[in-house]
Amino acid sequence: MLHTALKLSKHSGHMSQVVTRFAPSPTGYLHIGGARTALFSWAFAKNQGGKMLLRIEDTDRERSTEAAVVALVDGLKWLGLDWDGEPISQFGRAARHAEVAHELVRLGHAYYCYCSPAELDQMREEARAASKPPRYNGYWRDRDPAEAPAGVAPVIRIKAPLSGDIVVNDHVQGKVVFKAENLDDFIILRSDGTPTYMHAVVVDDYDMGVTHIIRGDDHLTNAARQIVIYNAMGWTVPEMAHIPLIHGPDGAKLSKRHGALGVEAYRQMGYLPAALRNYLARLGWSHGDDEFFTTDQMVEWFSLDALNKGAARFDFVKLENINGHYIREASTDYLYDVMLATAEELDRGFDVDGLKANKATVLAALPELQPRAKTVLELIDLAQFIYASRPLTIDAAASALLTTDSRAILSDMAELLRGLNEWTVPAIDAAMRTLAESKGLKLGKLAQPLRAALTGRTVSPGIFEVMVLIGRDETMARLGDQFGTV
Repeated sequence: MLHTALKLSKHSGHMSQVVTRFAPSPTGYLHIGGARTALFSWAFAKNQGGKMLLRIEDTDRERSTEAAVVALVDGLKWLGLDWDGEPISQFGRAARHAEVAHELVRLGHAYYCYCSPAELDQMREEARAASKPPRYNGYWRDRDPAEAPAGVAPVIRIKAPLSGDIVVNDHVQGKVVFKAENLDDFIILRSDGTPTYMHAVVVDDYDMGVTHIIRGDDHLTNAARQIVIYNAMGWTVPEMAHIPLIHGPDGAKLSKRHGALGVEAYRQMGYLPAALRNYLARLGWSHGDDEFFTTDQMVEWFSLDALNKGAARFDFVKLENINGHYIREASTDYLYDVMLATAEELDRGFDVDGLKANKATVLAALPELQPRAKTVLELIDLAQFIYASRPLTIDAAASALLTTDSRAILSDMAELLRGLNEWTVPAIDAAMRTLAESKGLKLGKLAQPLRAALTGRTVSPGIFEVMVLIGRDETMARLGDQFGTV
């Protein structure tokens, strides 16, 4: 699936066209924070008439699996985020990363370090004893390579500047200044010839022509180190936007209890991709007070300078409300397809065969069901009364309405309905009103047990509309189940 031998220009520099990238690590799924980063990178590229590239940062071979890559790609596709070209494997570009590391040595901006683990440990201990940060002390920075011990495979370290400032001019964080003296000569190539993350990212972004990097603000300190590599190679530093991480409703770092799940989990919970795009866009970006906007509108309005500096809080209630809006706005054909796909995917006891066999009836019912549902699961649940097998399963609240008296009224209703010439909502409505008046009852007193008998619930679309949807025969049969005859 991933391309490892893609021919990328090694000296592409920055093109006039905007190029963003989404570069996830394949950890098993596309988590919600990554989905938002992808959305922002995608929206900005679209807004600028540019490209978004996809790079899978799969250098951690123990955690990187083909299944994890598939989950990432599927998550992006479901969310409706496309990318240009083929996904690129970072691991597959290790030779190129090594080439640049050795080029930096040749240029005098990096060097071979032969320190053993024991020597590094001793450096850290000495630094701690002197109340200094425990880091590498530059021992091999200016030594003659002729002093290298025999048989030791070296690492390559970058020569970090010893003084001055490293400035990250960020679209979200503003001007962020790092003191060079606080950086050590970090490793860019390990002794086995594999690159470190810090180095691989810079080489890949340069070769891919990336002009704008949008990522979480947990990478802000990485930016300073990466700028050291850019400067050493004489490459232009891409523009950057480090967005605050998503927090839970309580302000704590987002966890699984808050909603830190993969996007496939949201699909399985019955959220629509358009709703999730809308909601994620509002987590850290806004356009005035607009709560609902189409993806096209988001692309039209999107700018990096409108990204928020404060952390966004994940709120399931708001997500449900937005999802409910999109369910109400969706076409019935689209919703039916999503309902069927969801019912088939989940082992929740849904009557998939009934949903398939009653497609026309479900489509006819959806305009009545859509205002009552905030998720696709609720839609499926609401629709089940249409094709439920007799006798219906009556829930506890509905059972409470089916008293001896109400069952007697249901028998009277059946007698009246059996004689109707037309099976339409107006005809049924008129007949029920006549019956209510004859018994001195309000229409609602008839409708409540009627709904319980016909749907097994206390909530449904208009009960007369339900009767027309399921038809005269099914209506009479369900009524008969409650008083013994039809």
